[in-house]
Amino acid sequence: MNYTKISIICLGAVLGIQTASAQSSRNSDFMTDNEKGLIESIAKIEKKTDKFNLFLNMHGSFNLDWTGSHFDEGKFKMNQLRIEAKGNINDWLSYRYRQRLNKGDNPNGYRDNLLNSIDIAGIGINLNKWSFFLGKQCASYGGIEFDLNPIDIYQYSDMIDYMSNFMSGVNVAYNFTPKQQLQFQVLNAINVSSKEMYGDYQKSKLPLVYTLNWNGNFNDVYKTRWSASVMSETAGKNMYYFALGNEFNISEKVGAYFDWMYSIEGVDRKGIITGIVGGDDPVRKASKVDYMSFVFHLNYRFHPNWNIFGKFMYETAGIYKDHSMSFSDSGPEVNLQDGKYRTSLGYIGGIEYYPFKDRNLHFFATYVGRNFRYTDKAKAFGSENYSTNQLSVGFIWQMPVF
Repeated sequence: MNYTKISIICLGAVLGIQTASAQSSRNSDFMTDNEKGLIESIAKIEKKTDKFNLFLNMHGSFNLDWTGSHFDEGKFKMNQLRIEAKGNINDWLSYRYRQRLNKGDNPNGYRDNLLNSIDIAGIGINLNKWSFFLGKQCASYGGIEFDLNPIDIYQYSDMIDYMSNFMSGVNVAYNFTPKQQLQFQVLNAINVSSKEMYGDYQKSKLPLVYTLNWNGNFNDVYKTRWSASVMSETAGKNMYYFALGNEFNISEKVGAYFDWMYSIEGVDRKGIITGIVGGDDPVRKASKVDYMSFVFHLNYRFHPNWNIFGKFMYETAGIYKDHSMSFSDSGPEVNLQDGKYRTSLGYIGGIEYYPFKDRNLHFFATYVGRNFRYTDKAKAFGSENYSTNQLSVGFIWQMPVF
């Protein structure tokens, strides 16, 4: 099935839903049973086979944005749009493919010969307690939020927002009990050239990332997603990344998760510190940097169809060792002191309405606030404190196309 046919199918399904909704609003303030049945039939397409399942992942909204107290603009935006196909060929072989339709791609080639808009493209092999995934995939980093469907996230932390998540390689998982799993993963560390990612450093001859991940489940009340990773960035310079994800299902109505993430980077992979100290158009990224994030999320489903939630993020960005470096071939060396350079705070609150029991399609209204504070070290390079605010209303739907 080519993209034109997929687009026609998706458009037809969306137009069908809109037509039913419009007809309902003309005839009555509430949908009739027949109209509800039509929409629920579209939302819950009966699967003829588990060998092919096609979804359109959508997160659309109308946003009002402020910088500080200054109103910037209001606009409609499709924040996430992904096509996803997956299925089980038999009891041991499966596949999965997912691509971002609203992400542009550089026409130049990538190291794994796949467009960067492709998140996942590979096959799964299940052999009793052992399972494997071969191909492009999401890194098995820890963190509860990191493992969620991207369409369900209203605002990621800086740690995840600036992270490269989808690379090609192999994942090996072992379920040593039905609710305890270990994963070991080896992936390409970069999708583009070393120079494009890090700047003018000597490239690594084996740019790979190795991750050990533990997924635990304790009576469905407490779940873990912990990981430790080491990545070869450039010659002689590595990144060490640790993440501890903890999920708490307090009751049927109340749930929470707490994620802690810490990254020590020989070369500034995320680029936040480079943006502070590197000046205009640096030819290489900063070195010896570290980032730390704390994310806490709490939700309360006070009604089967309604959920309220709150989220708080606290993050730091800094340099872990005094050193000097030049950000251009002819420029002077810059003295970089160890310590914190930036603190970012995030606070999110909102309400969600789920019209169907499957809790797939939902509508939302949210507020997202960000506050960025710079230390004297960063202000010496010209950085200034600022904040942003956003109000959004919209919808999220993993729409089953087939």
